[in-house]
Amino acid sequence: MGRKVVVEIPGMVKIPDEEVEERVKVELALRLYEKGILSFGQARRLAGLSKWEFVELLAKEGSGIPYDEEELESDLKVLEELS
Repeated sequence: MGRKVVVEIPGMVKIPDEEVEERVKVELALRLYEKGILSFGQARRLAGLSKWEFVELLAKEGSGIPYDEEELESDLKVLEELS
């Protein structure tokens, strides 16, 4: 079971009431994913998005999916083994 957090949104934040919860979840998911606190799967579930919707959101935000040198080397090794 998840935890519930109550956040008071100041009037200067112009988000329609019916969109507040969804937008806050998406923003939280993005930031926690970028900081490495949530995995890709955890973040996209928090945001309530499919894998592809979350990939598109990351691309739009300029975040992308982290892909480090170790993952590249592993992928190249697999490709060599397959060819």
